[in-house]
Amino acid sequence: MISPFQNPFMLGFDGLEDLLFRVAKGADSFPPYNVEQIDEFSLRMSLAVAGYHESDLDVAQENNQLIIRGHQENDETRHFLHRGIAARNFIKTFILADGIKIESAHLDNGLLIIDLVRPQVEKLIRNIPIHTSATKPKVLQHKKKK
Repeated sequence: MISPFQNPFMLGFDGLEDLLFRVAKGADSFPPYNVEQIDEFSLRMSLAVAGYHESDLDVAQENNQLIIRGHQENDETRHFLHRGIAARNFIKTFILADGIKIESAHLDNGLLIIDLVRPQVEKLIRNIPIHTSATKPKVLQHKKKK
């Protein structure tokens, strides 16, 4: 089957298919999260991280990915009769569109809240001149190294 990304009208999207495959492969439901539209240019992610301290969490932006890591050490001094609150390590990865920036992250009542800003995109309109063979501009030639 031919991928939609191999369509000749989808120029420059070579790596997008691999990116989508990686995201689908790494999709885990823990910890649960919400993504909220605050306004036209702002998003807020809230992750349920009850029991995690600030020092147990790491939020990073690596290229176009938001990576959230959580790690907890087992406290051997505690004996649980029932343990329903998850205490496990996790890595949650989100792919960010070009230009999205992480504005802040804070912990509030068991929620890790991450605010993201999407910049205003300026409309790009550019007329490309059409030349004839007589007015054709010189094409840059790359010099070959010896």
